[in-house]
Amino acid sequence: MTRFAFTVEFDGRPFMGWQRQAHGPSVQQALEDAIHAVTGEQAVIHAAGRTDAGVHGLAMRAHADIAKPLTPFRLTEAMNARLRPHPVAILACDVVPDDWHARFSCMGRAYVYRIANRRAPLTFENGLVWRVIQPLDADAMQKAAQLLVGRHDFTTFRSAHCQAESPLKSLDRLDVERDGDRIAIHAEARSFLHHQVRSMVGCLALVGMGRWTLDDMRAARDARDRAALGLNAPPDGLYFVNARYPDQ
Repeated sequence: MTRFAFTVEFDGRPFMGWQRQAHGPSVQQALEDAIHAVTGEQAVIHAAGRTDAGVHGLAMRAHADIAKPLTPFRLTEAMNARLRPHPVAILACDVVPDDWHARFSCMGRAYVYRIANRRAPLTFENGLVWRVIQPLDADAMQKAAQLLVGRHDFTTFRSAHCQAESPLKSLDRLDVERDGDRIAIHAEARSFLHHQVRSMVGCLALVGMGRWTLDDMRAARDARDRAALGLNAPPDGLYFVNARYPDQ
Protein backbone atom coordinates (compact mmCIF):
# COMPACT_ATOMS: atom_id res chain seq x y z
CA MET A 1 0.00 0.00 0.00
CA THR A 2 1.40 3.38 -1.03
CA ARG A 3 0.28 6.75 0.34
CA PHE A 4 0.02 9.36 -2.41
CA ALA A 5 -0.30 13.08 -1.71
CA PHE A 6 -2.15 15.17 -4.28
CA THR A 7 -2.32 18.88 -5.03
CA VAL A 8 -5.81 19.52 -6.39
CA GLU A 9 -7.29 22.45 -8.29
CA PHE A 10 -11.07 22.73 -8.65
CA ASP A 11 -13.90 25.03 -9.63
CA GLY A 12 -16.44 24.74 -6.82
CA ARG A 13 -19.50 25.88 -8.77
CA PRO A 14 -20.87 22.42 -9.73
CA PHE A 15 -20.23 20.87 -6.32
CA MET A 16 -21.98 20.77 -2.95
CA GLY A 17 -18.55 21.18 -1.37
CA TRP A 18 -15.43 19.09 -0.89
CA GLN A 19 -16.88 16.37 1.33
CA ARG A 20 -18.79 13.43 -0.15
CA GLN A 21 -22.52 13.66 0.61
CA ALA A 22 -25.74 11.98 -0.40
CA HIS A 23 -27.62 14.98 -1.78
CA GLY A 24 -25.28 16.18 -4.50
CA PRO A 25 -21.88 15.93 -6.25
CA SER A 26 -18.69 16.66 -4.33
CA VAL A 27 -15.00 17.09 -5.14
CA GLN A 28 -14.16 14.14 -2.90
CA GLN A 29 -16.54 11.88 -4.81
CA ALA A 30 -15.11 12.96 -8.17
CA LEU A 31 -11.59 12.11 -7.00
CA GLU A 32 -12.53 8.81 -5.37
CA ASP A 33 -14.47 7.77 -8.48
CA ALA A 34 -11.41 8.59 -10.60
CA ILE A 35 -9.16 6.47 -8.36
CA HIS A 36 -11.64 3.58 -8.60
CA ALA A 37 -11.74 3.88 -12.38
CA VAL A 38 -7.93 3.73 -12.52
CA THR A 39 -7.22 1.11 -9.85
CA GLY A 40 -10.46 -0.71 -9.10
CA GLU A 41 -9.94 0.23 -5.43
CA GLN A 42 -12.37 1.99 -3.06
CA ALA A 43 -9.82 4.46 -1.73
CA VAL A 44 -10.77 7.30 0.60
CA ILE A 45 -9.44 10.80 -0.07
CA HIS A 46 -8.49 12.89 2.98
CA ALA A 47 -8.06 16.66 2.48
CA ALA A 48 -6.33 19.50 4.32
CA GLY A 49 -9.69 21.24 4.63
CA ARG A 50 -13.36 20.99 3.77
CA THR A 51 -14.78 23.66 1.48
CA ASP A 52 -18.44 24.65 1.23
CA ALA A 53 -20.63 24.54 -1.85
CA GLY A 54 -19.37 27.00 -4.46
CA VAL A 55 -15.94 27.48 -2.84
CA HIS A 56 -12.92 26.90 -5.08
CA GLY A 57 -9.47 25.37 -4.66
CA LEU A 58 -6.20 26.53 -6.19
CA ALA A 59 -3.97 23.99 -4.44
CA MET A 60 -5.88 21.79 -2.01
CA ARG A 61 -3.69 19.07 -0.50
CA ALA A 62 -5.13 15.58 -0.09
CA HIS A 63 -3.97 12.00 0.22
CA ALA A 64 -5.12 8.45 -0.46
CA ASP A 65 -3.69 4.96 0.10
CA ILE A 66 -3.49 2.88 -3.09
CA ALA A 67 -2.35 -0.72 -3.47
CA LYS A 68 -1.90 -0.84 -7.24
CA PRO A 69 1.76 -0.22 -8.20
CA LEU A 70 1.78 3.12 -10.05
CA THR A 71 4.25 5.96 -10.38
CA PRO A 72 3.00 9.41 -9.34
CA PHE A 73 3.20 10.55 -12.98
CA ARG A 74 1.12 7.66 -14.31
CA LEU A 75 -1.42 8.03 -11.52
CA THR A 76 -1.74 11.77 -12.18
CA GLU A 77 -2.20 11.30 -15.92
CA ALA A 78 -4.74 8.51 -15.46
CA MET A 79 -6.77 10.37 -12.83
CA ASN A 80 -6.88 13.59 -14.84
CA ALA A 81 -8.18 11.62 -17.81
CA ARG A 82 -10.93 10.03 -15.67
CA LEU A 83 -11.84 13.32 -13.96
CA ARG A 84 -13.09 14.88 -17.18
CA PRO A 85 -15.51 16.62 -17.63
CA HIS A 86 -15.48 17.65 -13.94
CA PRO A 87 -13.62 20.96 -13.36
CA VAL A 88 -11.09 19.17 -11.15
CA ALA A 89 -7.38 18.62 -11.90
CA ILE A 90 -4.46 16.95 -10.16
CA LEU A 91 -1.62 19.48 -10.33
CA ALA A 92 0.98 17.35 -8.53
CA CYS A 93 1.31 13.91 -6.95
CA ASP A 94 3.98 12.56 -4.62
CA VAL A 95 4.65 9.47 -2.52
CA VAL A 96 4.66 10.38 1.18
CA PRO A 97 5.38 8.44 4.40
CA ASP A 98 2.57 6.35 5.86
CA ASP A 99 2.26 8.69 8.85
CA TRP A 100 1.81 11.81 6.69
CA HIS A 101 -1.79 13.05 6.80
CA ALA A 102 -3.23 15.83 4.62
CA ARG A 103 -5.35 17.15 7.49
CA PHE A 104 -3.58 16.25 10.73
CA SER A 105 -0.03 16.96 9.52
CA CYS A 106 -1.05 20.39 8.23
CA MET A 107 0.44 23.34 10.15
CA GLY A 108 -1.29 26.19 8.32
CA ARG A 109 -3.94 26.98 5.75
CA ALA A 110 -4.32 29.98 3.47
CA TYR A 111 -7.35 31.38 1.67
CA VAL A 112 -7.93 34.32 -0.63
CA TYR A 113 -11.28 36.02 -1.15
CA ARG A 114 -11.74 37.89 -4.43
CA ILE A 115 -14.10 40.83 -4.92
CA ALA A 116 -14.97 42.62 -8.15
CA ASN A 117 -15.83 46.15 -7.03
CA ARG A 118 -17.79 47.35 -10.05
CA ARG A 119 -21.31 48.15 -11.19
CA ALA A 120 -21.11 46.24 -14.47
CA PRO A 121 -22.39 42.66 -14.36
CA LEU A 122 -19.91 39.81 -14.43
CA THR A 123 -19.43 37.94 -17.68
CA PHE A 124 -16.48 35.54 -17.56
CA GLU A 125 -16.22 35.44 -13.78
CA ASN A 126 -19.78 34.88 -12.67
CA GLY A 127 -19.55 32.57 -9.67
CA LEU A 128 -15.78 33.08 -9.41
CA VAL A 129 -15.74 36.45 -7.59
CA TRP A 130 -18.17 38.43 -5.44
CA ARG A 131 -19.43 41.51 -7.28
CA VAL A 132 -19.96 44.45 -4.93
CA ILE A 133 -21.39 47.48 -6.71
CA GLN A 134 -20.96 49.98 -3.84
CA PRO A 135 -17.51 51.64 -3.78
CA LEU A 136 -15.28 49.96 -1.19
CA ASP A 137 -12.62 51.75 0.86
CA ALA A 138 -9.87 49.13 0.88
CA ASP A 139 -7.73 51.14 3.32
CA ALA A 140 -10.55 51.20 5.89
CA MET A 141 -11.06 47.48 5.34
CA GLN A 142 -7.37 46.82 5.96
CA LYS A 143 -7.48 48.73 9.25
CA ALA A 144 -10.56 46.81 10.34
CA ALA A 145 -8.97 43.51 9.34
CA GLN A 146 -6.12 44.04 11.81
CA LEU A 147 -8.66 44.01 14.67
CA LEU A 148 -9.24 40.33 13.89
CA VAL A 149 -5.60 39.25 13.65
CA GLY A 150 -4.35 37.34 16.70
CA ARG A 151 -6.03 34.93 19.09
CA HIS A 152 -9.72 35.61 19.63
CA ASP A 153 -13.04 33.94 20.32
CA PHE A 154 -14.52 33.96 16.79
CA THR A 155 -18.04 32.88 17.76
CA THR A 156 -19.49 35.88 15.90
CA PHE A 157 -17.79 34.71 12.72
CA ARG A 158 -18.66 31.03 13.14
CA SER A 159 -21.49 29.14 11.47
CA ALA A 160 -24.20 27.81 13.74
CA HIS A 161 -23.42 24.40 12.20
CA CYS A 162 -19.69 24.56 12.97
CA GLN A 163 -18.45 21.32 14.55
CA ALA A 164 -15.19 22.69 15.98
CA GLU A 165 -14.75 22.03 19.70
CA SER A 166 -13.72 25.62 20.48
CA PRO A 167 -14.35 29.03 18.86
CA LEU A 168 -10.86 30.16 19.93
CA LYS A 169 -8.58 30.54 16.91
CA SER A 170 -5.32 32.34 16.15
CA LEU A 171 -5.57 34.31 12.92
CA ASP A 172 -2.04 34.85 11.57
CA ARG A 173 -2.88 37.12 8.63
CA LEU A 174 -5.83 39.10 7.28
CA ASP A 175 -4.78 41.60 4.60
CA VAL A 176 -6.84 43.59 2.11
CA GLU A 177 -5.24 44.53 -1.22
CA ARG A 178 -6.76 46.54 -4.08
CA ASP A 179 -5.68 46.42 -7.73
CA GLY A 180 -7.96 48.53 -9.89
CA ASP A 181 -11.52 47.31 -9.40
CA ARG A 182 -10.29 44.07 -7.80
CA ILE A 183 -9.93 43.50 -4.08
CA ALA A 184 -8.18 40.44 -2.65
CA ILE A 185 -8.46 39.51 1.02
CA HIS A 186 -5.77 37.10 2.22
CA ALA A 187 -6.38 34.99 5.34
CA GLU A 188 -3.90 32.61 6.99
CA ALA A 189 -4.19 30.49 10.14
CA ARG A 190 -3.44 27.04 11.42
CA SER A 191 -7.15 26.27 11.03
CA PHE A 192 -10.44 28.07 10.52
CA LEU A 193 -13.98 27.73 11.81
CA HIS A 194 -16.85 26.91 9.48
CA HIS A 195 -17.75 30.09 7.53
CA GLN A 196 -15.09 32.10 9.38
CA VAL A 197 -13.42 33.60 6.31
CA ARG A 198 -16.70 34.41 4.57
CA SER A 199 -18.08 36.00 7.74
CA MET A 200 -14.98 38.14 8.25
CA VAL A 201 -15.07 39.24 4.61
CA GLY A 202 -18.74 40.18 4.85
CA CYS A 203 -18.08 42.44 7.83
CA LEU A 204 -15.02 43.96 6.16
CA ALA A 205 -17.21 44.79 3.17
CA LEU A 206 -19.59 46.67 5.49
CA VAL A 207 -16.63 48.72 6.70
CA GLY A 208 -15.57 49.36 3.11
CA MET A 209 -19.08 50.58 2.25
CA GLY A 210 -19.03 52.97 5.21
CA ARG A 211 -21.91 51.15 6.93
CA TRP A 212 -19.66 49.93 9.76
CA THR A 213 -16.91 51.72 11.67
CA LEU A 214 -13.83 50.23 13.32
CA ASP A 215 -15.76 50.34 16.58
CA ASP A 216 -18.54 48.26 14.99
CA MET A 217 -16.01 45.63 13.91
CA ARG A 218 -14.47 45.59 17.38
CA ALA A 219 -17.92 45.26 18.97
CA ALA A 220 -18.83 42.35 16.68
CA ARG A 221 -15.58 40.59 17.57
CA ASP A 222 -16.05 41.11 21.29
CA ALA A 223 -19.76 40.16 21.26
CA ARG A 224 -18.88 36.49 20.72
CA ASP A 225 -22.41 36.07 19.37
CA ARG A 226 -23.42 34.98 15.86
CA ALA A 227 -26.34 37.41 16.06
CA ALA A 228 -23.80 40.26 15.99
CA LEU A 229 -22.57 39.27 12.52
CA GLY A 230 -23.27 41.95 9.96
CA LEU A 231 -22.95 39.98 6.71
CA ASN A 232 -21.80 36.55 5.52
CA ALA A 233 -20.12 36.89 2.12
CA PRO A 234 -21.19 34.45 -0.62
CA PRO A 235 -18.95 31.47 -1.45
CA ASP A 236 -18.24 32.66 -5.01
CA GLY A 237 -15.04 34.58 -4.25
CA LEU A 238 -13.44 32.18 -1.78
CA TYR A 239 -10.43 30.06 -2.77
CA PHE A 240 -8.36 27.59 -0.76
CA VAL A 241 -4.84 28.71 -1.70
CA ASN A 242 -2.45 26.30 -0.02
CA ALA A 243 -1.65 24.12 2.98
CA ARG A 244 1.66 24.25 4.86
CA TYR A 245 3.44 21.22 6.31
CA PRO A 246 6.48 20.72 8.60
CA ASP A 247 8.85 19.95 5.70
CA GLN A 248 8.06 23.26 3.98
